[in-house]
Amino acid sequence: MRNFCLEEAIKVANRAVFYKLNRNLTDVEIIIIKGAWQRQEYDEIAAKNQYATTYISQDVAPKLWKILSEALGEKVKKSNFKESLKRQWEQLIFTDLSTYFVKSQDEDGQNLLIPNNLDNPNNIHSSSKKESSNELSNEIYVRRTEIEEICYKHLLQPGSLIRIKAPSLMGKTSFIIHVVNQLDQQSYRSVILSFELADRNSHFTQLNKFLRWFCSNISRELGLPSELDQYWDEEGIGAKVSCTTYFEEYILVATDSPLVLCLDNVDLLFPYPNIYEDFFGLLRSWYEKARSRQIWKKLRLVIIHSTDVYIRLNIHQSPFNVGLPLELAEFTHEQVQDLAQQHQLNINLDANIIDSLMNLVGGHPYLLEMAFSYLKTHPNITLQQILTEGTTETGIYAHHLREHWLNLQEHPELAVAFKKVVNSTIPVVLEPILAYQLQSMGLVKLSGNLVEIRCHLYRQYFRIRLLDK
Repeated sequence: MRNFCLEEAIKVANRAVFYKLNRNLTDVEIIIIKGAWQRQEYDEIAAKNQYATTYISQDVAPKLWKILSEALGEKVKKSNFKESLKRQWEQLIFTDLSTYFVKSQDEDGQNLLIPNNLDNPNNIHSSSKKESSNELSNEIYVRRTEIEEICYKHLLQPGSLIRIKAPSLMGKTSFIIHVVNQLDQQSYRSVILSFELADRNSHFTQLNKFLRWFCSNISRELGLPSELDQYWDEEGIGAKVSCTTYFEEYILVATDSPLVLCLDNVDLLFPYPNIYEDFFGLLRSWYEKARSRQIWKKLRLVIIHSTDVYIRLNIHQSPFNVGLPLELAEFTHEQVQDLAQQHQLNINLDANIIDSLMNLVGGHPYLLEMAFSYLKTHPNITLQQILTEGTTETGIYAHHLREHWLNLQEHPELAVAFKKVVNSTIPVVLEPILAYQLQSMGLVKLSGNLVEIRCHLYRQYFRIRLLDK
C-alpha cells in the first residue's frame, strides 16, 4: 500500500477542486499546497515563486482553503489541510484513484455516482514530475560556484560526509538541491529529508518511533515499498541495529548507484537528547563503516543545520567533527546584482541603489529575494519606497519581522539577550546557547565569541520594540 505523501495530497486536492468547480488546481494553488506542506510561511512561498505576499496570503490561499472546506465537508486551513486531505485519501485508498467514482447529488437530492472523467488521472503526478525535472533550469537561483564545486566533488568520494551550516532562510536547501541535481545526472540516487516533516509530539518521543519514521520516509522518497516489519526487531537487536540492517540489506542494495542522503534541519533534534544521542551516534557509525565495508561506501551523507552544535556529544560518536564542514555566507555585491538580473530588473546597473538595499538587509538572500520579487510584481513601486517603509508595519518585511518578534516574546531570555546586541554598536559577548539560538533564527552573526546584529533592518525594527525588555 502506498504512503500518503505530497503527490497524493495534490491528487486528492485536485479532485476535490474538480468536482466542486469543474476545473483542476491552478499552478499557484499547487505552489501554495507544496509550500504549506513544507511548513513555509506565506511570505516565503510568495518570495520563492515571485508573487506578492498579499496575493498569496489574502487572495489565493483563503479561497483555496474555502473551496477544499466545502468540497471535503470539513473546515480546512493551512494548519490542518494535511490531515483533512489524508482522511479523504484514506477513504479512496482501497479503490484505484485513477478510476474511482465520487458521490454527488442530482437536483432532487438523490445520490449519484459520477465517474472520474479527468482525461488523465495522473496529470497532476506527471506534471509534478515534469516541473521537478525542469524546476532547476527555470527557478531563480544565485550560484555559489566555488563552494558548490567543493561540495559536488566531495560527494563523489565513496563514504563521504558533508556538514552544511547557515542560519534560517540563507538558502541551504536550494544550495543542496542544485548540487544533488548535478549528482542525479551521474545516476546517483538522492533523498533530501527535512526533519521539519516529523511530528514532534510523536516521532521525537522515542528512538524506535523516530528511526521507523526516518526509514519509512527514505523508502518513500526512493520509490521503494516500506519493508520495515521484515527487518525490524526492536526487542531482539534494538532499534539502531534494525535501522542499520534496513539500510545495509534493503536501501543500499536496491541498486548499484550511490545514495546521497541529505538530512535538513537536523538541529530540530537538539532539544531531544533521548533521540539525538543515539541517532547522531548512528550516523557516525555509518560513516566509519564506509572505511572498511564496501556496501557503506555507496552512502554519501549531508547534514544540514542552522546553528553551531551546542549539544554535548561523545567526540567518538559525533558526526559533527568528521567529514567536510561548509558554511554558506551572505551574498556578495556581485551576487546581489546577479539576483536582480535574474528578476529582469534594471537596478543592477545602479551600484548606489544596490548599496542602499544592502545597507538595510546586508547580503541576506531571503530579504533580497523578497525585495526583488516585490519590485518585479509591482512595477509602479520603487526600491526607495521599499527602503523607506522597510521597517514599518506596512512594509514588505512586516510579516517576517512580526514572526521574529512573536518568537522573541515567547522566549524572554532570547529577547533580553538580543536587546543587548541591538543596543550595542560593537560586537558583544552572550551566553553561548543564547548566541547559537539567535544565530539559528538568523538575527545575529557570530565571529568567535562575539555576537553582532545581522543587518540594520533588524536593529531599526527591534530597537523600539525591545525598550521594555
